[in-house]
This record gives sequence, structure tokens and C-alpha cells, in this order.
Amino acid sequence: MQMKLGHWLVSIIIVGALLLGGCTQSQDASIASQNPSATETSAPVTQASNPQMANLPRLEGKATVVMVVKGSPITIEVDGTNAPVTAGNFVDLVQQGVYDGLVFHRVVRDPQPFVAQGGDPQGKDPNFRGQLGTGGFVEPATGKERRIPLEITPKGADSPVYSKTITQPPLLQHKRGAVAMARSQSPDSASSQFYFALADLSFLDGSYAVFGYVTQGMDVVDKIQQGDRIESAKVTEGAENLKK
Repeated sequence: MQMKLGHWLVSIIIVGALLLGGCTQSQDASIASQNPSATETSAPVTQASNPQMANLPRLEGKATVVMVVKGSPITIEVDGTNAPVTAGNFVDLVQQGVYDGLVFHRVVRDPQPFVAQGGDPQGKDPNFRGQLGTGGFVEPATGKERRIPLEITPKGADSPVYSKTITQPPLLQHKRGAVAMARSQSPDSASSQFYFALADLSFLDGSYAVFGYVTQGMDVVDKIQQGDRIESAKVTEGAENLKK
């Protein structure tokens, strides 16, 4: 997507205020989108070099999730072939009912369509008076927040790159209707918060992990307002591809 310079600068400001500060308690992460190389490491991290990844759910193949907002369905094709850990995390949280009742706490359409972001578990409580956008999924067994690594597969690569941003084009791009994980400055800080891309957002490619696309119901996504709740989210196909 081509943007005028002014719109591009506004978008960078929105990224810093919206996505990076929106998924954990860290609020000082705006440099990650302005300078993608700031979070790069000297070598790609693989699943074998990060034993913690072995304990995370993985989606081996595709799955379909139907999310209902304002009584209307949004169908998401979740891509575990190219983002197995990110997709597995999302499908696992859907199956646990984590997203049911959660609020879209940030929706940005002006000065141009950007994202609709939700998935903060604190939003399930209608009486919550804190700052939404700071919470993640806490594992009941450990009492600790689940964090997943940044996972991006470059075009032409056989496997994802983990725990670092990339400068080459990713296989899963921020096209309108993309579904991706929000995170703070640390590349491995995503938990449960996700966002719908309301337009082509190519300037986010390589810095945030896309894991699926809306295949039906984009008109419903376009009507989401801040404060709207996810009435339900269900895995309708591909549940057998989730490996824990």
C-alpha cells in the first residue's frame, strides 16, 4: 500500500501507541517499529535452540475459527503451516474460551483505517477500571503469563525466523483482513492480544507476526467499534491439527 509521507508518519505514531504498548505492561516500546533493526539478533533463533518453545501449543496445518461480534460471524483461516507457534497459541486460547466476552479496546480508523485490537483477558470483567491493553493470558497451572516468540517466515524460506524482526518480505503479509499478534518492545512478548488489519499495512511486515486472514465477514470487522465484545470464538475446522 502506498501512503503519503504524512499518513506514514501518523501510522508510525499509532504503531508505537497502539500495538507496542498494548499487549503487556511495558509501555516504552515505540522504537521497535520506527527502527526494526533495534530488536534483531545476530542469528535466527530456532525451535531447537529455545527449549521453552517445546512447551507451547503448535498448529500443524490450517484451522478455521469463527468469531461472533454483534451477532455476526467473522471467519478466520488460521495458518499453522507458516506460523505454527503463533497460530497454535491462538487456536489453543480459542478452545479454552479465553476470547469469549473480551472487548476490542482499541479501534483506529482515523486519519486512515488501521487496526481493531482486542484479546486482553482483563476486558472480560465489565467492571474492570484499569488500563486495557496491558494484559495477557495467564496459565492457570503456573500463574504466569504465557509469552510466545515473534515468528515470521520470510518468502522463500523453509521455516520461520524466531525472536527477531526481519527486513525481507514475509510470506504472511499485512494485507487487509490479516490477523496478527500485538506485542511490546521485546519481540517475544506477545500473549493473547491480536488485531485485525483494516487496510493493507505493509510497513508492519517483518515486525509483527501475521498468523491468518479473514475469509468471510470483513464487513463485520469494518463495523467493529471500540468497546464491542467478542460474543464467542469457536474452532470449526482443523482442531485436530493443534498439538500441545
